[in-house]
Amino acid sequence: MSQITYAHPAFFYLFLLFIPMIAWYVWQQKKSRASIQISTLRGFDAAPRTWKHYLRHLLFVLQLGVLSLLIMALARPQSSSSWENATTEGIDIIIALDISSSMLARDFQPDRLDAAKNVAIQFISGRPYDRIGLVVFAGESFTQCPLTTDHAVLINLFKDIHTGMIEDGTAIGEGLATAVSRLKDSKAKSKVVILLTDGENNRGEIAPVTAAEIAKTFGIRVYTIGVGTIGTAPYPVQTPFGTQMRQMQVKIDEPMLKQIASITGGEYFRATDNATLKSIYQHIDKLEKSKIDVKQFSKKTEEYERFAIPAMLLALLLVFLKNTIFRNIP
Repeated sequence: MSQITYAHPAFFYLFLLFIPMIAWYVWQQKKSRASIQISTLRGFDAAPRTWKHYLRHLLFVLQLGVLSLLIMALARPQSSSSWENATTEGIDIIIALDISSSMLARDFQPDRLDAAKNVAIQFISGRPYDRIGLVVFAGESFTQCPLTTDHAVLINLFKDIHTGMIEDGTAIGEGLATAVSRLKDSKAKSKVVILLTDGENNRGEIAPVTAAEIAKTFGIRVYTIGVGTIGTAPYPVQTPFGTQMRQMQVKIDEPMLKQIASITGGEYFRATDNATLKSIYQHIDKLEKSKIDVKQFSKKTEEYERFAIPAMLLALLLVFLKNTIFRNIP
């Protein structure tokens, strides 16, 4: 149920002005005298009273109505339809996602990249009060979405991610450094990077361990996820006969990913299929539930129009009646 509240209720004191206005009107009515004097009214006793007689005070009532609606509009009415108690987590999260061509391997369904995107979207949907951003990297890195609470926009940007957006390669250090740059000025109680990759660092000017040291300096915790089965994985290869699946060696620099997690106080995980990747995100979700306070949130909507528009219509009706039906002839 929507509830109307007023941002400036002090304007309601203007209703006190109605007391002298009504008193003045009554006094004016009592002291009014006929323009033509005659000896007796006995001949008019049988004359019927018209509807104008009964509505002779309508104009004054309309004036009071217009003023009442204007006062209500000035008090700034607001509707609040959904009050709720919500626990704020105070966590800012950047997801750093590897989008190199190796993420097209089919050891995940439908492939590594789509599986990572789908699980990340579920993770985002489960944290409505956190600010979350997205960094993508391959041979270089860039911010796909800065920290935001508008998760609908973030999810749409996630869906648009694909391999080939940037130069191919695996610049893990660059990806982590970009994520850190997005979090370093954050005032959140907890700052987290979720770094997901399926390869070894082979591009970029920043070493992954150096980026991890920078993250530690700014109090940023990094959870690293190595994506890929043990051994080989089917990978689509373009041939003169169309796309064919070839078994490719899975090479993940686990020692380096473990070192990054250790330096920053995070954890390293290995995802070998869709189910384990989903469980990893669920585990991170539980680890990063640091409740700090409870607040009331409400979406307020300005409702002055529901008073201002009727006031305008009544004012137009008042002007019309005063100049037509209830017009006074001097």
